[in-house]
Amino acid sequence: MELRQLEYFVTVVEERNFTRAAERVRVAQPGVSAQIRKLERELGQELLDRSARSVTLTEVGAAFLPHARAALAAVERARLVVDEMAGLLRGRVAVGTVTSHNADLPGLLAGFHQEHPAVEITLAEDTTDRLVDGLRSGRFDAVIISVGRDGPAGVSLHVLEDQAIVAAVAPGHELAVHPVVSLETLRDRPLISLPRGTGLRARLDEACAAAGFRPRIALEAGDPGTLAELAAHGLGAAILPGEFAASRAPELVPVAIDPPALRGRLAFAWRTDGPISPAGRALIARARRVLGGPGR
Repeated sequence: MELRQLEYFVTVVEERNFTRAAERVRVAQPGVSAQIRKLERELGQELLDRSARSVTLTEVGAAFLPHARAALAAVERARLVVDEMAGLLRGRVAVGTVTSHNADLPGLLAGFHQEHPAVEITLAEDTTDRLVDGLRSGRFDAVIISVGRDGPAGVSLHVLEDQAIVAAVAPGHELAVHPVVSLETLRDRPLISLPRGTGLRARLDEACAAAGFRPRIALEAGDPGTLAELAAHGLGAAILPGEFAASRAPELVPVAIDPPALRGRLAFAWRTDGPISPAGRALIARARRVLGGPGR
């Protein structure tokens, strides 16, 4: 049994797909498949069910998974001890981020690279839910995510932005004449939103559920800019961060939503449970120094 086999197995489980797993570990897909088959032959049991479009765990695989993760974590801890005793900062840091925000992430990573050129940096974009899952599993050392009043369990936050969420409409839309509308006003109206799994959508769904209804999502898109364009063409009210909506004037009119006041927070986040590499700790410390936040 080899460590790379355990790594490939855990990665396939997390990605639920051999191709994505192969891209993540930077190995050709047949190589990943072959190593996992070799592992299964050694154990005498199949670990993965490959019969569906999405790869899932067999009963044996589900029992084996925590032990595979524990073995990989133990090796990582051993490496951390050696690096710290040697006073070296090397290895890699993995960062994830949501799209379309004003945080100077490129500046943060460039400065970190200048200070620590021996550390490899990887960056990926995804939804808040998947980024949090990746943070907890150890795939990411740090992420920029959208959160509500309370952040995810087991995660520390450095808040970068805290702003109102608004309904942005075209100037000719019937809501454009109202500076503020109640959340109830949006009931049964066509809304344009980010998909489930994003922080912005979670805030909308939570608020509407508390008000006793489900939002009528007429159109979804993964980029706030696309939401704004759809709203500007009169296709509905786009649910957007207030500052972003205001930046699209005069094509959009931001309409405040109250009560309850919808707010979204953008945060730089890292896990509080599990080991963090010296490189990861250095990146987190730099982010807390150089990234701004509300009132800073």
